[in-house]
Formats: sequence, C-alpha cells, structure tokens
Amino acid sequence: MKIIKSNAAEFKDFFRDLRLRGGAHSPGLLSSVAKIVSDVAAKGDEALFAYTSKFDGHALTAETVEVSLAEKKKALAQVKPEDLKVIKLAARRIEDYHRHQVAKGYMVKKESGVELGQRILPLQRVGIYAPGGKATYPSTLLMAAIPARIAGVKEIVLVSPVREGLLNPLMAAAAEVSGVKRIFKIGGAQAIAALAYGTQTIPQVDKIVGPGNAYVAAAKKLVFGQVDIDMIAGPSEVVVIADKTAKASFAAADLLAQLEHDEMAAAVLLTTSESFANEVSREIDQQIKTLSRKTIIEQSLAKYGAIIITESIDEALDIANLFAPEHLELMVKNPTKILGKVRNAGSVFLGSFTPEALGDYLAGTNHILPTAGTARFSSPLGVYDFYKRMSVLSFSLSAFKKVSKQTAHFAQREGLDAHANSVLIRGKK
Repeated sequence: MKIIKSNAAEFKDFFRDLRLRGGAHSPGLLSSVAKIVSDVAAKGDEALFAYTSKFDGHALTAETVEVSLAEKKKALAQVKPEDLKVIKLAARRIEDYHRHQVAKGYMVKKESGVELGQRILPLQRVGIYAPGGKATYPSTLLMAAIPARIAGVKEIVLVSPVREGLLNPLMAAAAEVSGVKRIFKIGGAQAIAALAYGTQTIPQVDKIVGPGNAYVAAAKKLVFGQVDIDMIAGPSEVVVIADKTAKASFAAADLLAQLEHDEMAAAVLLTTSESFANEVSREIDQQIKTLSRKTIIEQSLAKYGAIIITESIDEALDIANLFAPEHLELMVKNPTKILGKVRNAGSVFLGSFTPEALGDYLAGTNHILPTAGTARFSSPLGVYDFYKRMSVLSFSLSAFKKVSKQTAHFAQREGLDAHANSVLIRGKK
C-alpha cells in the first residue's frame, strides 16, 4: 500500500483523484444515460425490456418482469435457517435504532387568533434500488425498506437486477422480513427511469432510494425533480485515523474490507506513526493473499488506497473533514475526546472494536450514506427521508387586521398588486 506524507506534493494529486473518482457527473456518461432515461420515459415497457435484454442478458415481458408469488415462495424455500435468523436479527436492530427518528407535526398559538403549524405526512409510494451486479446486498434492502415502513409509506417497490432471471433467495428473505410486497427484476439506469416516469407495468414512485453503479447514480441525478431521490451515491470509501495504540492487523483488515466492494472503492489510513504505517502495509500484503475478492482489491488498492502520515491527530482530522468520507473510523486511545472535531462524515466508528462492517450489517445504524464528499451537506438515510412536510396556518379576523396593511404594503413594494388587493379587499366594509 502506498505511503505518502501529508506535506508531499503527491498527496494533493492523490486527494484530487479520490474526489473525482466515480464518473456519475461526467458529461459522456450523463449523455449515454440521458438516452436511456428518455427512451424509457417515452416508450415505457418496450424500452425497459430492450435495455434489460441488452445490459442484463435476460428477456422480460409484462408477465415476467414482476416476481410472482410462486417465485417468491421458491426463493424463500432455499433460504437457510441460520441465514434467515441473521437477517431477522439485523432487521430488529435496524428498526430499534430508526424508531427514534419518528417525527410528529405541531400547531403553535403564536398570538391571539393565530395558529401556525406543520403536518408530517409519509410518502405514498417509494422505490428502492438494490444492487445485484458484482454482489447482492440484502442488507441494503433492509436499510432502505425498514425506515420507509416506520415512516408510514404505504407501498414500497423493489427493483434489483437478477442473475439469469432468478430472484436471489437472500433478497427474497430480506424483502419478506422488511415488508416489501412488489419486486421487479430490473436494474441499471433503465430501472431508475421506470420508477421515475412509470411504465405499463412499473408504478411511478414519489422517491427513489438506494445505491448503485455510476449509471444508476447518473440516472438518479437526471430524474431528480420528476421524483425525489435520497442522494447521488458514488463508490464506497473509508478513512481510518489511528494512533500508536491501534492494532495494525485491525486497521489493515478494515481497509481491505472497504476495498473489496469494487475497483472504484477507496481506503485511506491517516496516522502520525511511520512505523505503524509500515506495519499496516505489511499486514495488508499478508491478509490480501487469502481473500476471495483479491483481484478487485488489488485494483482498488493500486488506485485509491493509501496511508497518509500526518504531523498530528489534529491534522489527520482536518484532512478527514476535507475528504468528508462515507465511513470514518477513529482507532485512537480516546475516540470520544476527538469526536467533537469531526464535522464531515457519513458515519463515525469509535474505537478499535467498532469496525465499519458492524455498521453495514448488525449495529442498527443505516449504511446508505453520503459519499464523494457529500457528507459536507447530507446525511445517512433515515425515517426522515420518507416524510414530506406541509405548512398549516390560521388567522382570525382580529389577527388578520393587525398585519393586513403591512402585508399589502410588502406586496405592493414587490409590484404584485393582485396580492395586495387580496388582502385589502378583506378590510373593506
């Protein structure tokens, strides 16, 4: 693993490459995806099925695009009891954590005759995208569907690319446990377009959530406004800040865990100790030998893996805040002491026994997180993402009279006479 000092010229180049990886915003990719989106919007199922055949290699019809009850039963019958037990445990822990995010509306009496408030309403129909390319992620389905159900979403629709046209048993189990009733065997940009505009067989949704590849991310960017989206997710990433009290084998294992996602994944260690950096590098060389996704890891490691040696932990925190990583691990003696200095991160993992993998599966926190620096302004997926807010206001006659002249004055200053008149007319005898 490459080792770079934070004051070296190559650090700036490496940091720039990290921030620009992913490609969801590149003009070429956006142009290609725009063609897919517009075709599906205009032609519906015809285009959707054609692109599915082209990209996923299996034929679909209006009768076969949705997973049937018989297909669900067949897939569920293949789930091992121990697998179902773990999925149910994860679901319970995710639900317990997200229950605390439930929001309530309010009405406030501001003054005599004036009431102002807000209604909190769940979205009616939500589409979940669950990846199914290099790996299948039933955990992602749990992370998206459970908060939506807690919020009160009436209909949750799942789209996920399938291999050889067959529903993955673990995806079937996760759907069953999380309350997802409708599953469609589609993926890619064409699936996002189908959810956004609706087709003859795919229902239009109010919001699309869930991560995908660069084509999925670009499609979500293009359909935003037609529907809401959670975020434009880029490749996965982790930053580990470690001092001399950390265990090199732990740090190495966590870096490798992130790099196995795909060839665009990034893993960065920030440490003040050069000897620790060298020890972690040696650990990575040893541990990688036994890993099943070694080829993918080697590619992502070569491009987006690095150990950065900093002058201090404070400098490491400054770099981490600038990077705004999806996952940030604080492998230091007293992680809670420096937590307050973390401004930008999707999820923070405190101490040597809180690996990022816990957050992916069983901790209960959500693993659908902002990437590519967007943690500067966005948050993990949660129950709050499945609400819409509605303002409510009520004025009595006496309360109206107290502010009517000022309201009309403001409208007139903006040149909106009809606005002003709609107020003044109520003051006439």
